[in-house]
Order: sequence, then structure tokens, then C-alpha cells
Amino acid sequence: MGRSRTGLVNTRQISCISSNIIIRPQVRRVASCPTAPKLSSAQHRAEWNEDRLAEKNVTSKSEKPPWDWQRMVRARERRAAVLEYFSKLGSTQNRGNTFQAHHGLHRPASTENLTLSALVASGAHIGHSKSLMFPTFLPYAYGTRAGITIIDMEQTLPMLRRAANVVRAIARNNGMILFVGTSPSLRPIVAKAAERLGANGFHVGERWIPGTLTNRMGLFGVDVAREKNLRPDCVIFLNPLNNLHAIRECAIEKIPTIGITDSNADPRIVMYAIPGNDESVRTAELIAGVLSLAGEQGIKWQNRIESSLVEIDEQDDLEVTSRDDLGMAEDQFFTDGGAHETPEMAGSSTSHI
Repeated sequence: MGRSRTGLVNTRQISCISSNIIIRPQVRRVASCPTAPKLSSAQHRAEWNEDRLAEKNVTSKSEKPPWDWQRMVRARERRAAVLEYFSKLGSTQNRGNTFQAHHGLHRPASTENLTLSALVASGAHIGHSKSLMFPTFLPYAYGTRAGITIIDMEQTLPMLRRAANVVRAIARNNGMILFVGTSPSLRPIVAKAAERLGANGFHVGERWIPGTLTNRMGLFGVDVAREKNLRPDCVIFLNPLNNLHAIRECAIEKIPTIGITDSNADPRIVMYAIPGNDESVRTAELIAGVLSLAGEQGIKWQNRIESSLVEIDEQDDLEVTSRDDLGMAEDQFFTDGGAHETPEMAGSSTSHI
């Protein structure tokens, strides 16, 4: 308690007074460098500056790298040694040799490398509800689980390979293959599959127009229908239940069809049925990729056979030409009666006579 003129000082006054106090920061004076000599003259100051400059030049001209650079180099060497040691012990899998989600569209597996695990991983074994299973689909059902039909992949795999053989044979004979997928999620799949086949591949990603096959002259015109081939040799349906009208047109025109048939569809609606989940995009990518690769192999085989036949024809032409030239030379010789004989040949024949 402090005292005022009247006696005791109120604590509230003390707090107000203390709040108004301004504390100024203390200014500390920096001491001069203890190593620097106390220079008394300009000559001593110049000598001291020359010594400091000489020390700087020696440090800058030294070949030893800075400490930070050495630490970085050592860290890199340790990391390289650790990677080299543990790479021999760990797995060799990387992004290039392992499955990725985009491989189904851009890098599908061939029929030789296709496995049951790949089909199961794509969700091809998942069917519809047990109550929706079509009676004729029963031979392709493995069983039910939680009310869902499980499709037997041991039957799907050989039927997919059979369809791939059909596509390969058609492409080998220069046939036209049409991919049909009329949902937004299937459009890039059918476009990519048709792209692999080049001039032999076509696709329909929008709505199938009725009469595309049965009324070609009415839709495309008489001239176009006569000049161009508008009849495919094989049609592949990725969602056959949504394109039943197109399947009927193929049946009328006697065009072989391939399709993914789910448990709620009749496998007999297409000629070569592939039991699987027709609502899975990954399943559609896998099956369309396998079939398109098979068609690509057939086209390559056909091109290889044609190139070999061309080489054989060229060799035969050369042999025939050489034989014809030889025969013409012999005929010319006997026709002239030896007029082109040399003097030596003539003299030898005379002396012999």
C-alpha cells in the first residue's frame, strides 16, 4: 500500500497508473570484435585490411567443396547403396509390370494370357438377383450368394476364347467387324476396340437406328448401298438386352453375333454367348479388348501371308524372266547359224575338218 496526500492509496488507482506506464526497450551497445586490434593509425588499419583480404582469397581458391555439398553427395551415395542392396531382396513388381485400372481399356490381355482371376477381378462373375435368373441360363450359373446369382467363370473363359477364335478367323479373311455399345459408359470402349482393327473395325456408340441392316438402301441411298459394303461379317454386342432390334436384324441377314449375356438374359439370343456381367464397365473393357486383340492378330497374319505371297511371286517372275532370256538367246544362236563365232572357233573347226 502506498500513501497519498490523504493517506492510503486505492489499489484501483495503482492498477490504472501501472497500465499507463510505457516501458521503453533498452538499447544494448554491441561490443567491438575482440580479435580486431585497436588501430591507432591509418597504416595499421591498412595492414589489417590486407590480412583479412588475403584470408578470403585463400578460402575462395581452395579446391575443397563446401560442407553442404559433401553432405548431399554422401546422402545420395547412401541412398543408392541401400536401394541396390534391398532391390535384390524385395519384389520386382512396379507400375509397368503390375495391373492398373486403365489397362483394361488401353492394355487388355490376350486370349493366351487371360486368366480366371482377371475375370473375377473385373466383376464378370456377379449376376442379377436369383429371382431374375433366366431358366436357360441355369447351366452357366455357379450358385447363389446373398440372393445374387454367381456366374461360373470356368465356362465363361472357354466361351470367350471360342468367340476370340471366331473374330480372329473373320479378320484373317478380311472381314468387317462391328462393335455395338449404346450406353455412355460403353462408347469409349467400342471406339477403342474398333480402332485396333483399323479399316476392318467399326462401332456404334449411339442409338441403333432400325433398318440399318435390313433397309440399307432406304437409309443410305441406292448409290451408297451399291458402292460400299454396309453388311458386317460379325457384330459384337456389349449390352445385348438394349439392342434386341439389332440382334433381330442380324438374324434376318444371317450375320454371326457375339454378346455378353447376364443371368437375366437368354444366352440363345446371340450365336456366340459369353456369360458375364453386362453392367460392369471393367468386364466390357476386358471382353472387348480380348476380342479386338484377336481380330488384330488375324489382320497381322493376313498381311504377313500377303507379303510372303508377293515375295514368292516376285521370285517366280525373276526365274521365268531368266529362263525366257536364256531360251531367246539359244534360239537366236541357232537361227544365225553360228554367225557370231569368234575367229579362233572358226579356225579350230576348219583344221579339224
